[in-house]
Amino acid sequence: MKGGFFQVKSPAEFVGLLQDFPVLEVETVALALAHGRVLAADAVAPHDLPLVNRSCMDGFAVSARDAFGASEANPAYLDKVGDLSIDEPVDLVLEPGQCVGIVTGGTLPLGADAVVMVEHTGDLGAGTIEIRKSSAPGDNVMLRGEDAVAGTTALPAGTVLRPQEIGLLAALGFAEIAVYCRPRCGIISTGDELVPVTETPRPGQVRDVNSHALAALINAAGGTPSLYGLIPDREEELIVAVAQAVDENDVVFISGGSSVGLRDLTQTAIQALPDSEVLAHGVAVSPGKPTILARVGAKAVWGLPGQVTSAQVVMLVFGCPFLRHVQGEPQAFSPARRRTIATRLARNLHSKPGREDYVRVRLEADQAHPVLGKSGLLRTMILADGLVCIPADSEGLEAGAVVQVWLLG
Repeated sequence: MKGGFFQVKSPAEFVGLLQDFPVLEVETVALALAHGRVLAADAVAPHDLPLVNRSCMDGFAVSARDAFGASEANPAYLDKVGDLSIDEPVDLVLEPGQCVGIVTGGTLPLGADAVVMVEHTGDLGAGTIEIRKSSAPGDNVMLRGEDAVAGTTALPAGTVLRPQEIGLLAALGFAEIAVYCRPRCGIISTGDELVPVTETPRPGQVRDVNSHALAALINAAGGTPSLYGLIPDREEELIVAVAQAVDENDVVFISGGSSVGLRDLTQTAIQALPDSEVLAHGVAVSPGKPTILARVGAKAVWGLPGQVTSAQVVMLVFGCPFLRHVQGEPQAFSPARRRTIATRLARNLHSKPGREDYVRVRLEADQAHPVLGKSGLLRTMILADGLVCIPADSEGLEAGAVVQVWLLG
């Protein structure tokens, strides 16, 4: 052995180190390509949205006071003064006791402050409309500036652009938008025992799992993965591969070799690079303790455990939030960012104090059933619906305890 772990960090300390890395540069992209990206600057509304008071329904524009108290048993009767076209300017002024036909999206005339749905009216002929439902000001009306007011911030910097935010930007006329760049992520898998997925492994060999699982997680977190192949346990070759990956990417993930055995060369390879610093070697979580975090220049280089479950858990807990952080997401590390469901634990779970345990669980019959197994087994993640975190100050959780299950997928 080369010695034990050093610079072991608590999860909170580890996250603090990650938060010190700066966000990436800004680029402008077409709105059609902005889904999932993070706004780099406030989007200021160039005009009110809607531009005018608009109807939400087909029906009749009215002054709400003229329809106040109307019902099936006690309808109100108004004089119809026409029908409004949706695509023409409205110069009509509605007088008391009058109404006008209007379609969804149509502009309300002056004097109207509500719309009665056509289903609650009747045309009695001779220009008389029966109103069979009471209305209040604003009923079935989209008010001018209700979505956005000219000159104000419609969406603040740091907003993750979902379809609904993209719709708002489109309505305000943004054909393109400034967002933080996606992180380019280099992936290196190390180990003499690894063979490509296209090869049949001999006894003592395994196919490369982590390159592909990590690439999928990186994609899900908004990064762009690049695979640098399989590097044997030879220091010189690993140094060359890491140097190339650092040069060509914003973040580098090295799978395997992060522990403290004779064949664990990740730390040595990182420290051989100019302007490098190991910030943490070991984080107090299980699975995933043998995790390295280093800085080469301004870039983050990770040494991930080679065990497949350990590598995936570390990525879910720390790696994916980090990728969202460098894309400018303000709350990337907040537990509120996780999709969780509350349920009861099906059996007792034991844990060693001093570390956070992330236990894989299966949801069944309104309970969380632990999926136990070694961190080198893929099945524990396949069968799991989520993770339950046992805090570092706890010796475990009792059956029946209410737990928050962090949903996977």
